[in-house]
Amino acid sequence: MIGEVSFPPGRSTSGCCERCPLDFDPTAFLADPHLLSALTQSAVPVACERERILFRQGDVPAMLFILHQGRATLTMNSAGGEKVLTVPVAAGSLLGLPGLVGNQPYTLTATAHAGAQVSAVSRDAVMTLMRSDPAVSLNVLKVLAAEVRSARQAIG
Repeated sequence: MIGEVSFPPGRSTSGCCERCPLDFDPTAFLADPHLLSALTQSAVPVACERERILFRQGDVPAMLFILHQGRATLTMNSAGGEKVLTVPVAAGSLLGLPGLVGNQPYTLTATAHAGAQVSAVSRDAVMTLMRSDPAVSLNVLKVLAAEVRSARQAIG
């Protein structure tokens, strides 16, 4: 059980779970139009008529997911299975990018809500695109930097 949490002035739980004082910026995962366009050329649609788990925390990264419209949520569980973080993400977000680029297991679980428009791009396609187009690589770095910045701001 987590003890009582005091919130710093100006902080809320709006981007996180009820017991967590972290407030993440849901726009931190957004890609610019050039990057979205480049990735979408290699993307395949993902059916989300009902809520759908796109990837789970601990899975080996195989795909990058693009949330085109609708809602999705990123969650993190403790080693004991308790949900410790919930972050809503905005349309235009790239889901799974840190794991995919770093070739490390996903650190979060991504869930697309019913009716969301999502597509997936294979890891190989993303890596090929990054090697062949420096602008894509730079934009991927910008998204990763925004994610890191958002996490740091939420903590501090």
